[in-house]
Amino acid sequence: MKPLLIALALAPAAAHAAPPPDFDARVEALRQEVGVPGLGIAIVEQGQIVLAKGYGVKRLGSADPVTPHTIFPTGSTGKAVTVAALATLVDQGKIAWDDKVIDHLPGFQMWDSWVTREMTIRDLLVHRSGLGLGAGDLLFVPRSNLSRAEAVRRLRYIKPATSFRSGYAYDNVLYMVAGQLIQDVTGQTWEAYVKNHIFKPAGMADSVSDEPDRFASADRAQPHARMDGGLRGAGRQEMLDERDGLARNAAPAGGLAVSPVDMGKWLALQLGQGRLPDGRELFSPEQAREMWRPETLMPIDARPAELAASQPKFQSYALGWIVQDYRGARIIQHGGSVFGFQTVVVLMPEQDVGFSIQINSEDGELIQGLMYELLDHYLGQPAQDWPARFRAAKAKKISDGLAAFKAGAASPAGSGPSLPLARYAGTYRDPWYGDIVVAQEGKGLTIDFRSTPRMGGKLEHFQYDSFLTRFEDRTIEPAYVTFGLDAEGRVERVTMKPASPIADFSYDYRDLLFTPVTP
Repeated sequence: MKPLLIALALAPAAAHAAPPPDFDARVEALRQEVGVPGLGIAIVEQGQIVLAKGYGVKRLGSADPVTPHTIFPTGSTGKAVTVAALATLVDQGKIAWDDKVIDHLPGFQMWDSWVTREMTIRDLLVHRSGLGLGAGDLLFVPRSNLSRAEAVRRLRYIKPATSFRSGYAYDNVLYMVAGQLIQDVTGQTWEAYVKNHIFKPAGMADSVSDEPDRFASADRAQPHARMDGGLRGAGRQEMLDERDGLARNAAPAGGLAVSPVDMGKWLALQLGQGRLPDGRELFSPEQAREMWRPETLMPIDARPAELAASQPKFQSYALGWIVQDYRGARIIQHGGSVFGFQTVVVLMPEQDVGFSIQINSEDGELIQGLMYELLDHYLGQPAQDWPARFRAAKAKKISDGLAAFKAGAASPAGSGPSLPLARYAGTYRDPWYGDIVVAQEGKGLTIDFRSTPRMGGKLEHFQYDSFLTRFEDRTIEPAYVTFGLDAEGRVERVTMKPASPIADFSYDYRDLLFTPVTP
């Protein structure tokens, strides 16, 4: 027997090797209480799927139930699948984790030429590149007409926020690079490689890696969000248009759709260190250890008093996973949020337990609450009402956000604009994002983001030379658009910031700096 398998065999079993009593009733009651349309859960214990079940409905207003085979988009939890795909190539000897990216992807280029030369495949995966939080996300959020190759090419124009390898800042764009690298090394698209070399051998028959395949599945959940309460996250639940989700170019960062049954198979594969049910290895134990090895220390933000017991003392990013502690146990986990869906995947290696929770809404307080209830259960801790605690924290966040938004928008200075509206019109370009077009229509202005289909709207004057745009697509976060003038009164730059103080970091318009495009 290999030493690793001996270690696994001697690892302490879960304190309670079964889901909590009345777990089904608890989940369903919470789902209804929070107002989540549909939910899927998988639990694996000692290599066996002990629960893979759907709750609720695929979409509001329908009686079509979530089944164990209903696929949910899983957001950034898919980063670990991209890493697993890379791991198979490491085992084949086609790449190594510390190979230079440019040795496999010669056109790759970062802002700094030294970083370009030194960036390794491992660096792509652990959020220490020097890019700022969510830098470049507007290349694919909410959607894009850019190819993956073009989005990767534009990385060279994104200025770093810190020095290379000096600290942690979460990004998605470098996983897009990893997907492009897989294509260049194998001759297969990332989508095809994941389908043929991860999903098929793992028996994940429901799961899809490409958007057209998801839309072709009849057993798929629909996205929902709260949109009419003043800020995203507040108000009534409503169904969104599923075709407005994450752009296909960013799929390696979070574009998979997986069912509860397949999540169970994925959990078992991870806990088994890459071993398949028939004894074959999808990836080697050596690569499994690499995936879980902490690489980049993550800052730990203080949590509200009611959540203090959930705050880790240690947290680090590994290869597509977050490694942290909870009540003395090692927890390996990753969450995912993508346009009307949220997911969490949790591994407890020493207890040989894993579980996933998927919802077709953005009510993450339910996922977090159930996550900590299950952690406490499998660690033999007293039961606590974690969902109630997370719901209270979420309610306060929304309330504070609404108050801050209303305070900021309530009393703008009664001044401006400085120019006749026609003089704001024109085409403006950000080097990495591309073009926006500001046009005068009737007595007002409009804005159109050319790299993002259907991202446009009216510009309502706010104060001075700042305007507020509420995009025609209500799922896109509203933004303040500010025109900077030179000494002659000509527009020399356009900057932006989100109107909502609690907007998702992917809508950090502050990274954009547009300048006029001269004819």
